[in-house]
Amino acid sequence: MSNHCQRAVRFIPWILGGLALAVGFAFLFGFFVMLLWNWLMPTIFGLGTINYWQAWGLVLLSHLLLKAGGFHPNHDHDEHWKKKFRSKFWEHHKQSETGTTPPAADPEE
Repeated sequence: MSNHCQRAVRFIPWILGGLALAVGFAFLFGFFVMLLWNWLMPTIFGLGTINYWQAWGLVLLSHLLLKAGGFHPNHDHDEHWKKKFRSKFWEHHKQSETGTTPPAADPEE
C-alpha cells in the first residue's frame, strides 16, 4: 500500500466519527424542536402537540421555505456590500495605525 493510501486510511475513523456525530446532533435537533413546540405552541397559540417525526417535518419544511426554495437574495448585491465593508474596515485600520484621520464621508454612498 502506498504512503498516500496509508494516510487516507488513517482518516477513515475520523470521517466516520464525524458522520456519526453529525447524525447524533441531527436527531437531537429534531428532539429539541419537538420539545420546544410541545412546550410553547399549545400554551401560546392553542395548537396541538407533535411527535418526533412531525418535528423533523417542520425542520425540513422551514429549510425548504427559507433556504433552498423561495426567496433568494441577490448574491451580487451582498458581495458588493461585503467588499465595501472590508475596504472601509482596512482603510480605517491603516489610518488608525498611522494616526491620520479618515476622510469625510462621500454623500453619494
